Amino acid sequence: MDIPEALVHSAFSQLLGCRLQRLEKGVAEVALALEPHLRNRGQVMHGGALFSLVDITMGLACSSHHGFDQQSVTLECKINYMRPVAQGEVVCVATVLHGGKRTLVVDAEVLQGDKLMAKAQGTFVVL
Repeated sequence: MDIPEALVHSAFSQLLGCRLQRLEKGVAEVALALEPHLRNRGQVMHGGALFSLVDITMGLACSSHHGFDQQSVTLECKINYMRPVAQGEVVCVATVLHGGKRTLVVDAEVLQGDKLMAKAQGTFVVL
């Protein structure tokens, strides 16, 4: 999918260090390496950084589903943290499960290798 960089990357995703790996209709994959500024007091990746990765990836999946000429925003999102990210890189894969005229339901998994680190589901509204 050939999309202009300005539509794919936000200032916030760049600040975090997110890297787009794959973008297909209704599917996005974004990687994030554990850097010192993303660690919490326990020295693992902050849950907010993981949640932001999920939200960014879900948003890209939505945009690839309805087109980058439309905008959608997060209405709600629920996440389960399975394991702490103590080192290395994680990859979030988000898939649109339902794409209606007004709302989209999106599933996301955060993986480190073959290990599930977090699982999320969100609802987005098309503006």
